[in-house]
Amino acid sequence: MKQKISAFFKFEERKTNFRAETVGGLVTFLSMCYILAVNPSMINAAKIPLGGAFIATAVGAALATIVMAFMANYPVALAPGMGVNAFFTFTICNSIGYSWQEALAASFIGGVIFLAITFTPLRKKLIDAIPQSLRAAIGAGIGLFIAFVGLKAAGVIVADPYGTYVKLGNLGNPKVLVALFGIVLIFVLYNLKSKVSNFSFILAILATALLYALLSLTKVIDHKIVLHKYSDLATFKETFGGFITGFKTFFQDTTLENGEVFTATAKLVTLPVIIFALVFVDIFDTAGTLVAVTKAANIQDEQGNIPNLEKALFADAVGTLISSTLGTPEITSYVESSTGVESGARTGFSNLVVAALFLLSIALYPLMAIFKIQEVTAMALVLVGVLMCEQIADIDWSDKASAIACFMTILMMLLTFSIADGIAFGFISYAIAKIAQGKPKEVHPLIYIFSIGFIFYFAFHSLDFKIF
Repeated sequence: MKQKISAFFKFEERKTNFRAETVGGLVTFLSMCYILAVNPSMINAAKIPLGGAFIATAVGAALATIVMAFMANYPVALAPGMGVNAFFTFTICNSIGYSWQEALAASFIGGVIFLAITFTPLRKKLIDAIPQSLRAAIGAGIGLFIAFVGLKAAGVIVADPYGTYVKLGNLGNPKVLVALFGIVLIFVLYNLKSKVSNFSFILAILATALLYALLSLTKVIDHKIVLHKYSDLATFKETFGGFITGFKTFFQDTTLENGEVFTATAKLVTLPVIIFALVFVDIFDTAGTLVAVTKAANIQDEQGNIPNLEKALFADAVGTLISSTLGTPEITSYVESSTGVESGARTGFSNLVVAALFLLSIALYPLMAIFKIQEVTAMALVLVGVLMCEQIADIDWSDKASAIACFMTILMMLLTFSIADGIAFGFISYAIAKIAQGKPKEVHPLIYIFSIGFIFYFAFHSLDFKIF
């Protein structure tokens, strides 16, 4: 049996063994398992039942990671993506007004589209159409967006409607101080010159959770922590297949919590933009991760080409369909897999270890009571923001059109609290700037098509949805 497994995963060719793959898988899991705490808590804000969200996160990550193992034989684990879950919750659901079931339906459609273009020339055309600078700006903008969400949720920054709109929170509040402790701790851990830095996320979350629990027990923080019950996991029957309900209500008027009517026409007007944003972010996030991890694993050939790239993208797209079916936003490849590669992982066998650990983690659900506390997990969002903002270095600031488009992308993504709106402003700004430079042919036709679509989106979005 061992020989067959070794041959299937090409152990000899990639110079690895069972021990190295197992250790690599364990390290990958420990570096990305923070998503078990962060994702359910975040999408719960979109009204997805917490127990169902937790099951969907764990099972979805496990299944998608297994698909990657057998389809592409890459040591690349998958889980719900940071950035996409924020877009799902705060833009699609809480801002625009889609129900979580409808948002899952949109995610499912995005997964189908991603799957359809994986083996077609359109995939390469879409990647080539977007300038590198603009792709980098979108990644950096999402990073700032995520960090903003984390700081806001923890009370480090708060609303200031009569002044500058946002301001520093109450630093005398014990909860806020716990959040700041977590942020400082994760920065320290991440900068340590040792392998401990690979586990900065999970170590910081555990330490901050312990501090919060102690302060709660000593009544410094007025919050009694009650462990969740396994019975909560029964809500998975609501999240599983919830996207089907979403497809049904796409074509119905629905009443929002504020009493306004979100018409079926308004949904169909905004839906293309939402789906485009979901597909766009997933494709480029996955492509960037695969390049980074396969390079570290020495899987690329001498020309830098990635073997089985189409299969890896296919596996990622299947992961999105799985996640939407189970009840969580898009699943994507995790760059944290590179920590497992550094520890010896070279094949998809390490993914089987990661998948098994995700499934075993379901037994820890009662502890979600403390890990769902926003002050406990805020630091993870902040550090993810830091890591994503590294892409700013890839922006060509010497080109005026790129500089303007990238600036507007990042700025508007943050100020409108919408990833989709930021992408729209960036595309439109880039097209206009290039035309003004007298270089309209340097803009790919797809950019013009998307820009016109975004302009119509803003035109309809500015109207009262009730008139549709």
